Amino acid sequence: MPKIVVVYLSTSGNTKKMADAIVEGAQSRNVEAVAMNFHEAKIEELKSADAIALGSSTFHYKMLPPMEKFIESLSKLNAKGKIGGAFGSYGWSGEAPVMIAEKMRELGMKVIDPVLRVQYTPEEKDLEECKRLGKDLANKVKKT
Repeated sequence: MPKIVVVYLSTSGNTKKMADAIVEGAQSRNVEAVAMNFHEAKIEELKSADAIALGSSTFHYKMLPPMEKFIESLSKLNAKGKIGGAFGSYGWSGEAPVMIAEKMRELGMKVIDPVLRVQYTPEEKDLEECKRLGKDLANKVKKT
């Protein structure tokens, strides 16, 4: 069964809500999907994933530094050709998901556009968008 791993770094819980909704969307397409805080994520788990979605809240116009370091560690993974998704919440600027997508592309991943950005706490319509990203990831891994 195809597998999707959703890794997030959430300062206020908003990006975690997004990650959980992405997993829900993927699971609705009968794909194994799991969300985990980046502290829990292991490179071995990501190696076995067909798709990886990464999320971070934006802080001072950037992704959070620990997420940036985490993405740099993915260079050991050989993620070339894996399906990717980028998402995150923000207060006023929202650059983190775009930066995540750029880094994923540099690793050779096929990132789904557009990246998913939600201002403040995700509302129901935002969570539906997150579920749609999960479904899109699931549909893409089923085709590969």
